[in-house]
Amino acid sequence: MKKILKLLSIVIMLTVATIYTMPTKVLAFGPSSNEIYNGIDVSGYQGNIDFEKVKNDGIEIVYMKSSEGTNYIDSKFEQNYKRARDAGLKIGFYHYVTARSVNQAEKEAQFFASVISGKVADCRLAMDFESFGNLNKREINTIGLAFMKKLEELTKKEVVLYSNAYTASRIWEGEVTKYPLWIAQYEVYEPENSGTWNSWAGWQYTDVGRVAGISNHVDRDKFTKEIFMSESTEIPETEKPKQDDEDNKTTKKIKIKWGDTLSQLAIKYNTTVAELVRLNNIQNPNLIYAGETLIVPVKGETTNSTTIYIVKSGDTLNKIAQMFNTTVSQIAQENNIQNVNLIYPRPKASCK
Repeated sequence: MKKILKLLSIVIMLTVATIYTMPTKVLAFGPSSNEIYNGIDVSGYQGNIDFEKVKNDGIEIVYMKSSEGTNYIDSKFEQNYKRARDAGLKIGFYHYVTARSVNQAEKEAQFFASVISGKVADCRLAMDFESFGNLNKREINTIGLAFMKKLEELTKKEVVLYSNAYTASRIWEGEVTKYPLWIAQYEVYEPENSGTWNSWAGWQYTDVGRVAGISNHVDRDKFTKEIFMSESTEIPETEKPKQDDEDNKTTKKIKIKWGDTLSQLAIKYNTTVAELVRLNNIQNPNLIYAGETLIVPVKGETTNSTTIYIVKSGDTLNKIAQMFNTTVSQIAQENNIQNVNLIYPRPKASCK
C-alpha cells in the first residue's frame, strides 16, 4: 500500500497528487473500540513468511494482498493464506484498485471476489485505492463507491476503506465515508482526521516495522473489533470478469531488451522504478532479463506531477516524507538508500 515517489542522486523526486484543495483544520480522533489488536499487512514483497513466528511475536491479525486491477494475483497470496490460517491468525484480504471508470471499478470488485472465493476472511474486505492519476475528487469518490458496493453485492461481506490521512481528510466524502476507516499515518502518537470520520477501525502506524518471521520491513497496524466480520464464513463463488479493451488501458506488456534497466524504462513510460517493481512484483530492481515481459503503465495514465526536492542541512527522511505526504520506506526504496537515518545535503544536484 504505497504512494509512488522517486529520488535521483541527492535530489528527491516525489509523486504528488494532482488534486489540490485548501488546507483544513485537522483534529485527532481515536479508535472505534477500547479493544486493540496488533496486526500487519503483507504482500509478495515480504517474501516467504513464517507465520508461526509472526503469531508468537504478538501479532493477532494479518491483512494480505490478494489482487490488483482485473488480472493480477499477488505472488504469495495462496501461500500466505494457507500459512496464516494454519498458524491460527485472524485474516483479512485487500485489493489494490487501479480503475479509472465505474465499469473498471465494478470489474475489479468482481475480480477481487473471484480471487478470494471459497476462502474464509475474519476481517472486513479492504479497498486500497490511493493512486488517482488525473481523476478529480468527484470521480475518485464515484469509482471508490462503485467498487465497494459491487464487492458487497457479490460477497455479501462487510467492507473497510484503507486510506492515508491526507486523502481521508481532503478527498473522501459522501456515501464513501459511511464505511469504516483503516487509516495510514506514521510517526504520530495518534492519527489525524478532518472530522469526516469519528473514529478508526484500523491504523497503519509504520511501514518500516520489524516482526519475527519476516525478513523485510513490514507495515504494522492496530485494529479495533470493528475490523472483524459479523461472521467468518466462506466467501461465495464468483466468476472472473470478462476482459475487454477498457481493462487493458491502464497497463500493457512489453519485452525487455538487452541493455534495458528499470530506470530507463520508467522514464520511457512516464512512471517510476517503484511502480514497475510493484506492478511486476520484482524482488531485485537491479536485476531484469532480456527477453522477459514487463508490465508497464500505458503512457498518459501515470500522469502525476513530479516535485524536485534538494536535501538541505537538518533534513531527515521522515521530515521530507511528511512534507510530501509519502513514506520513509518508499523514498528509501526508490533511491536505494541503505541507511534511512543518514542522508547528505549537497550544494548542487542534477537529475535525468
